[in-house]
Amino acid sequence: MGFYVERIVPRIADAVGGTEAVEPLRRRVCEGLYGEIIEIGFGSGHNVPFYPDAVTDVAAVEPSDLGWELAHDRIDAGHTPVRRACLDSQYLPFEDDTFDGALSTWTLCTIPDADAALREVRRVLKPGAALHFLEHGLAPEEDVRRWQRRLDPLEQRLFAGCHLTRRIADMLTAAGFTIIALDVFYGKGAPKSMGAYSLGVAVR
Repeated sequence: MGFYVERIVPRIADAVGGTEAVEPLRRRVCEGLYGEIIEIGFGSGHNVPFYPDAVTDVAAVEPSDLGWELAHDRIDAGHTPVRRACLDSQYLPFEDDTFDGALSTWTLCTIPDADAALREVRRVLKPGAALHFLEHGLAPEEDVRRWQRRLDPLEQRLFAGCHLTRRIADMLTAAGFTIIALDVFYGKGAPKSMGAYSLGVAVR
C-alpha cells in the first residue's frame, strides 16, 4: 500500500480535483478569504487560481510529497505566496491566534483524527476568523446513506482512508466553530454516495 498511497492516490486526486465541474465550487468556497490563511489538505494546489487578491500569504499543510510536487506549476502561476508549512493538520506548529482565515476542500474525509485537526485549526485562527470549507460526507437522504455505509470500507481502502460517512457540520460544531453559512447538495457528475457536499463558512 505504500507505493499506491504515495505515488498513485495523489495522481488520482489531482485528476479528479481538477475537473471543470468543481471549479465553480472552488471559486465559491474561496470567496471572502483575506490576509494570511492556512489551507489544510492543500493537495496539488487546485485552489490556488481562486484565492482572492486580498489573500496575502498561504501556509499549506500537505502530507504528500508528490502532491506538493504536482502543485509547483500552479503555485508559480498564481499571484499569492504559498509555502509548505507542515505535513500534519492534527499537530500545527503555530502559535494561537495566528491566521486571518482557513481553507479546507475535500480534506476532512481523510484525516485520521479530523476532530483533532479541526480543534487545531480553530486554535490557530484569530478570534472571529473563518474556516471556509467544501467537503463530502454523510448524505442528507437515508437511502443514499445506506449505500455510503456499505461502500465506506472499500472507499477507505481505495483512497487512502477516505470516509464517506463523516458528519461535516456536526464535526465543525463539536470542535467549537459556529457555522454561519452552509449549503448541502449533491455534486454534478458524481455518484450521490460520493458527492454529498457541504460548502460553507464556520467562525471561531
